[in-house]
Amino acid sequence: MFAGTGSDVGKSIIATAFCRIFRQDGYTPAPFKAQNMALNSFATPDGREIGRAQAVQAEAAGIPCHTDMNPLLLKPQSDHTSQVVLNGKPIGNRDAYDYFRKEGREELREAVHAAYDRLAARHNPIVMEGAGSLAEINLRDSDLVNVPMAMHAGADIILVGDIDRGGVFASVYGSVMLLRPEERKYVKGILINKFRGDLRLFEEGRRMLEELCGIPVLGVVPYYHDIHIEEEDSVALAAKSAAAQRGKINVAVVLLRHISNFTDFNVLEQDPRVHLFYSNNVEELAKADILILPGSKSTLDDLYEIRRNGVAQAILRARREGATVLGICGGYQMMGQQIRDPHHVEGTIEAMPGLGLLPMVTEMLPEKVTRQVHFTLADSPDSQPMEGYEIHMGETCPTSDNPVSPLNLLEDGQMDGCFVDAKCMGSYIHGILDNPAFIDRLLEPHSAKLTKTASAFDYHAFKETQYDRLADHVRKYVNVPLLYDILKGKR
Repeated sequence: MFAGTGSDVGKSIIATAFCRIFRQDGYTPAPFKAQNMALNSFATPDGREIGRAQAVQAEAAGIPCHTDMNPLLLKPQSDHTSQVVLNGKPIGNRDAYDYFRKEGREELREAVHAAYDRLAARHNPIVMEGAGSLAEINLRDSDLVNVPMAMHAGADIILVGDIDRGGVFASVYGSVMLLRPEERKYVKGILINKFRGDLRLFEEGRRMLEELCGIPVLGVVPYYHDIHIEEEDSVALAAKSAAAQRGKINVAVVLLRHISNFTDFNVLEQDPRVHLFYSNNVEELAKADILILPGSKSTLDDLYEIRRNGVAQAILRARREGATVLGICGGYQMMGQQIRDPHHVEGTIEAMPGLGLLPMVTEMLPEKVTRQVHFTLADSPDSQPMEGYEIHMGETCPTSDNPVSPLNLLEDGQMDGCFVDAKCMGSYIHGILDNPAFIDRLLEPHSAKLTKTASAFDYHAFKETQYDRLADHVRKYVNVPLLYDILKGKR
């Protein structure tokens, strides 16, 4: 188990690295995180939902993702409530206070233990990930994901500390000392992450940490800038904003308050033909050739917000002036004539007018759709097959009996999305932009802007290279043989 001294210390990335390292070394690893809190989720092959981080780790391990890798997912809906997804299916919304009370926790504990046991019967080793801090002592009795989970699994804990944020000695030593004696014996190693500068400057610090804690420091991993692994949290998106660039197609993703599945845009971010940025600044949006309305965990709330802050008007103006507008999932719903919520799935607002760009009406429904899909472009059914996944609560239909052109034709004969013209369309399919054929279709109306050197992009090959580069980076700075000795009980 890679556990942390706090949130955002790099546990997910380290776990991803070791999923690839163990695979490279001939093992059959699988990731596991008992409880994850994230808006960025993924649909498994059997149509269920897990945190995106575990889907990425499974990809690094070279195996299909499964709900047993993340049996409990919390999807925040406000500052105080979250949708609770158990074994890939929603079981309701819970207030944080009610969720973390002791009552009812044993049923959840049994469920995550059962998921781990099933996974451990199929894979070895299991690369576990903790959540937040290892030493959340106020939540000790209700904790499902850190030390109690490691104790159930008999897992060796490697404590990850973030030196970049400062206070690494106090956070590592404090995390260890706040554990009970019977818990402390599971912590077998310390890993310092996000180091900047000359590693020789920390040699004395490494020795001091080992003496203080009585635990070996397995390595000090430097910060990197040139390895690209999909991120779990959206906190860094606002920094990916810049002025328009010549010789490229400028693509703006509208920065929503409740943006979800922002990894939809990782391919565009790497495509050499594209300059991608995230913004809710109307002046920056006006410089885009293509505007994308992304998915949202609170579609009506985000629709209200973009009407209030002028972004909705900026999108309509951009459409009139020749820009492309694409909506994905919640963004697709927003582009229609109206969104209705008679069942109060999202809140008290029962209806709100959409942007009016698509002749569609959406009704929010209590039942969530989660599935992987294979599809072709509706107007080119013989085109290259493509794939993606759906995660949404709602059904979107034409406003009248007049025929509407769908964007995609699914493998099972169903239709998806709406196609007005080459510059106005929407779809429920996440991952649609992972398909080179669809990106080519999206960029084609603006291809005259490209320089002659711009070319297409193979995202699958790119990701495989990045996982290997991450593994190489971690191997260089971590004592992997010592870790194997710990796992084999030799230390």
